[in-house]
Amino acid sequence: MNERIYLLPEEGDFYKANMHCHTTVSDGNLTPEEVKEEYQKRGYQIVAYTDQGNYCPHPELSTKDFLALAGFEAEFKEKSEDRQQTGGKTFSISFYDSAPTEMAEEKAGICMPEAKNYDHSGINACIKKMNHLGFLASISHPYRSLHNYEDYTGLEGLFAMEIYHYRSELEGLNGYNPQAYDEMLRQGKKLYCLASDGNRNKYPMGHPFCDSFGGFIKIKAKELTYPAVMLALKKGDFYSSMGPEIHSLYIEGRDLVVKTSPAEKIYVKTEGRNCHIKAASPGENLEEARFPLTGREGYIRVVCRSENGLYANTNAYFLKDLPLEFITEQET
Repeated sequence: MNERIYLLPEEGDFYKANMHCHTTVSDGNLTPEEVKEEYQKRGYQIVAYTDQGNYCPHPELSTKDFLALAGFEAEFKEKSEDRQQTGGKTFSISFYDSAPTEMAEEKAGICMPEAKNYDHSGINACIKKMNHLGFLASISHPYRSLHNYEDYTGLEGLFAMEIYHYRSELEGLNGYNPQAYDEMLRQGKKLYCLASDGNRNKYPMGHPFCDSFGGFIKIKAKELTYPAVMLALKKGDFYSSMGPEIHSLYIEGRDLVVKTSPAEKIYVKTEGRNCHIKAASPGENLEEARFPLTGREGYIRVVCRSENGLYANTNAYFLKDLPLEFITEQET
C-alpha cells in the first residue's frame, strides 16, 4: 500500500476561525465580548481581533473552548489629489501576534499612523519590523483596495493574503480574489490564503448586510491553545471557506485525494493554465475525488464549489517541497 503524505494533518482537530474582525476598540459596533458571544453561538472557536491601527490583546476572553488571537490592522494610504472622488489605493495589512507575552514592552502601544506617501520599500520595512516582533502579516482584500498586479506582488514577508473578504462581497461583489492569489504564487511567493469577514457589524445579526459569518478558516491543530494554533498557522495547516468543508487532503502514490462535504465541483488549480477537474452529474454531489498528478503541476491547490456557489480553498503546495518520489525521478 502506498504511503500517504498528508497535506492537511491526519492528527488533531479542526477549529473554526474568523481572522479579520473590528470591534468598538476601533471602527466596529460590537464590543470584543459581544463578538466572542456571537461567534461562539455559531460554532467558532477562534477570533483574531484586528482592530484598525490599534494593537489591543484580549487574553481575558480566552478560555478552554475559545481563543482570542491578538493582532491589529494597519493601513497605508496612497497620496492622491482626487482621493475624495476615487478613494485612492490603500494597503491594508493584518498583523497577528504569534506570541503576545514575548517582547511585550516593544509591542505595548503599537498604533500604526496613516502613511500617505507609501511605497513598497516603506511597507516592506514595516512588515520586516513586525515579523521581528513575532507578528504574521497578511494583506487584506486586494481588489477592494484597488490593487493591481504590481502592487501586491511587490510585497515581501507576507504569511498570507485574503482570498475572500466577506464585507467586500457585501459592499461591492468583489470579495473573492483567487486570481490575485495565483498571481502571487506564479511569482514564486510561497504564502497562504485566508477567508475572513472583516466585520464591523454596522447592521444587526440576520440583516442581509450583516458582515459576520461569511468567510472563515478551519485550522487543524493538536489542541485549542495559543501555541498550538499559531504553530498550525505558520505551517499552513488550515483551509479557507465560505461554507464547504474539506475533511481530508493527502497524496497517495501519484494521486491527490480530497474528501469534502457535498460539492458540485472539485478542482485542482496548478501553476499553469490547466486544472484537474471532477464534477458531479446534475442532481448529485461529490464527497471525494482522486486526481492523478503528473509532477509538472508546479504547485497544487484544491478548490471546492458547493451547489449554491460557495467556495472552499486549500493553501498552495509546491510539489518540489514535498517528498514525492516521482518528482525526484523526473529531475534525474
